[in-house]
Amino acid sequence: MSQKEAHLLLPADSAWLALERPQNPMTITVMLRVEGLTGARLLEFLRIYWLAWERFRFLPVRRTPGWWWEEDPVFSLHHHLEVVRGEFDQQALQDWVSARLNQPLPAYRPLWKFWLLPDARGGAVLLLRMHHCYADGVSLLGMFERLCPPSPQQAPVLYGAREEADCGCWSRAANAWLRELTASGLPRADVAEGGDIPGNGGSSRRNALERATRKSLKLVNEFSQFMMEPEDTDSCLKRPLLGRRQCRWSPPVALDRFRRIAAVTGVTINDVLLSCVASAIRKRLVADNADIDEAVLHAAVPVDIRSRLPEDIKPEPGTLGNYFGTVFVPLPVDGESALERLFRIKHETRKLKKSWQPGLSWALAGSASLIPEIWRQPVADLFYGKASVVVSNVPGTQDERYLAGCRILEQMFWVPQAGDIGLGVSIVSYAGQVQFGIVADEAVMADPESFLDDCLQELDRFPS
Repeated sequence: MSQKEAHLLLPADSAWLALERPQNPMTITVMLRVEGLTGARLLEFLRIYWLAWERFRFLPVRRTPGWWWEEDPVFSLHHHLEVVRGEFDQQALQDWVSARLNQPLPAYRPLWKFWLLPDARGGAVLLLRMHHCYADGVSLLGMFERLCPPSPQQAPVLYGAREEADCGCWSRAANAWLRELTASGLPRADVAEGGDIPGNGGSSRRNALERATRKSLKLVNEFSQFMMEPEDTDSCLKRPLLGRRQCRWSPPVALDRFRRIAAVTGVTINDVLLSCVASAIRKRLVADNADIDEAVLHAAVPVDIRSRLPEDIKPEPGTLGNYFGTVFVPLPVDGESALERLFRIKHETRKLKKSWQPGLSWALAGSASLIPEIWRQPVADLFYGKASVVVSNVPGTQDERYLAGCRILEQMFWVPQAGDIGLGVSIVSYAGQVQFGIVADEAVMADPESFLDDCLQELDRFPS
């Protein structure tokens, strides 16, 4: 294959290939329940709309000096769609989805696949598994918003994207960030030949240097704090992984219920969700006779950074890729009451929102594919040893959507966990409803369904 036909992966995308482990694959799983969807309708939908994103015809290939997108020479949609017959009740469906989570995607084809269960009870089930190197959750959400209109008579209007090589994107991002860090705000033409600024007596230059110094010190301070954040203490969530995962998801809960709790307590919906997770983990630690007063546990929470990127490298709407950082939110598992845990999480999330941690973690994760392989594992351990659970919240559309003219009844997804993290909690809202999902390695949690029940029970302890 010629150089012209291959495209170098950006570091933020190839990082997820570098961080891959056999017992912890970096694969996103999405489940939709779609009323009346058939195999023929789905195949036509994928052929016209899904493949309009050229990246889905490519597979990542490792060759010097990194990972490259190369087009599959024998690409066929039939390799990426499987129709499974049978009436699946809820228990059978959960077991079947769990089995798919433990089934690796073939490395010799583009790393994504759909399964359709047209006869499942409650409506046809559509399952997608995709490697994280293709896109993050926000990218996928943006795709489905474009491809799934709010009316069955409406066809998608804007969709698709060419896969174009842009090897300078990463360096432009770094240079733009450095310019912003050291910017004096002084136009070059306003500086006199001797370096003085007419009419200002050098005060503007001193102010600019002070601003640059403050930014530099803030960077050093935040980077130091980020790297020196203590690793999580040993607990039942930090056992060696087996590589066998189970997933479960909760019944829908009205989004208005979360909004009322957030309004009454003066927090965000995300704070409420994290507090539910902290309560469920606390219960696990107590049952395991852990010393919760001394326990240090964090949740790794993905944060979209698209709005923080400089305009010249900000991704266009509808494009694929990974543009998120990670913040490590301390979980107050020693909190005695629901409100104490909630307000402590509010305090921590407010601090993190004002920090540079999301951008720093995005840059550090992107460097994973650039460092020698012998150092990759220690860096990943240092990074992901700071968390015991991944918690991802993806807000979906407020109205119902239609895929191939069929109504979407339910949306769910499960996040991958990097390093030795064996527990992932995902929260998705859609059409006024919220659902919790969980994926757990069997070494960490053998009964994930009871963990979901504990999350939902915490809602009853809040004023509303």
